[in-house]
Amino acid sequence: MKLKIVASSSKGNFYILESKNSNLLLECGINIKRIKRALDYDFKNIDGCIISHEHKDHSKSAKEIMGLGIDIYTSKGTAKMLGLNHHRLNLVRSKEIFETATFKIMSFDTQHDAAEPFGYLIEEKATGEILLFATDTFYLKYKFPGLNYVMIECNYIKEILQENIDNGKIPKAMYKRLLSSHFELENVKEFLKANNLSETVKIILLAFIGR
Repeated sequence: MKLKIVASSSKGNFYILESKNSNLLLECGINIKRIKRALDYDFKNIDGCIISHEHKDHSKSAKEIMGLGIDIYTSKGTAKMLGLNHHRLNLVRSKEIFETATFKIMSFDTQHDAAEPFGYLIEEKATGEILLFATDTFYLKYKFPGLNYVMIECNYIKEILQENIDNGKIPKAMYKRLLSSHFELENVKEFLKANNLSETVKIILLAFIGR
């Protein structure tokens, strides 16, 4: 299992989870032209694309992705907000396990200001390696055993956020939203402590401000 980070910020998110047999796309929140370039214009070995929620920095090119013949997996709430209706659309429920050719995936609910946001626990069938992907959530209520890789949001440090609000770098109106929709460093640390990370080889912090 190998992760390629193409974009990770409030301007757009797009990741490629690579395996020997096929690849899985995580989010599609950037321009479709950039996605095509990142994939080398080869769409045959793509297992699918999972989308966490409807905010455009995570879902911008959803319709175009399906137009390329790539399946999308997301919640009913997210699909409704994006107006998705296509034979390549696969609706999944929280704590449902579904499979692609190369990966076994379990969706789970997260805490964000979106219709029905999900995180995903992804296992590569051939190797048994497990990746946790959780972005745009202010906490996680679940524990996950046997994690090898963790991709988790770490949006801000509360003290620095307050300083930036006091000096006008960040609008005051954003403060309340961040507290109730995005992961803060200390909360991330508490989540990691609550999980057995004895088999974890890499933790990737997804850090950005806003949607």
